Amino acid sequence: MTAPIQALAAPGAGQPLEPFTYTPGPLGSEEVEIAVESCGICHSDLSMLDNDWGMTAYPFVPGHEVIGRVVALGEHTKRLSIGDLVGLGWFCGSCGACDQCLSGNQNLCLKAEATIVGRHGGFATRVRAQWPWVSPLPDGIDSEKAGPLLCGGITVFNPIVELGIQPTDSVAVIGIGGLGHMALKFLRAWGCDVTAFTTSDTKREEALQLGAHRTS
Repeated sequence: MTAPIQALAAPGAGQPLEPFTYTPGPLGSEEVEIAVESCGICHSDLSMLDNDWGMTAYPFVPGHEVIGRVVALGEHTKRLSIGDLVGLGWFCGSCGACDQCLSGNQNLCLKAEATIVGRHGGFATRVRAQWPWVSPLPDGIDSEKAGPLLCGGITVFNPIVELGIQPTDSVAVIGIGGLGHMALKFLRAWGCDVTAFTTSDTKREEALQLGAHRTS
């Protein structure tokens, strides 16, 4: 019998989160169940909470920056083992058979499933996802700090890879906020010459500490 999952859910648009219990049903053959250790919060969670995009189902359990341990595996899962420390981001499933999935662009799959759209997210004791979307993490990583890498982090890291940014390149980051500060850290580690553009004088010193060579 599947154990109930304890969560925090909003009963309606803009309403505060409150305790919520649900039974997820049988584990799918390609699904992984994760015992949540930490879950970040992103502006997308807030947009979904308020139904800004017109696709929120209530009760709504937010959370798509999930860090936790694998506690159950479907019979057709691969690569993962019970006890693995893993992360789960915005997407939690795709068809695995279309041209996009087969070319490594699963996020463009027309049947891609989002972790908090039409299903319950990571503000819970446990959460489920299709195994290819569950990323193994190194033991010793700080669970409370790793969560944002799965959403804001990949949002800024992906264009570095897609655009072929080289360690010899000079790169500017405009806006040092939730995304911008991670971009600075990535680019500095990548070896780039990094300039931070900000309109806030209070952020200039912080931008230098985060990895910018200069601010403007």
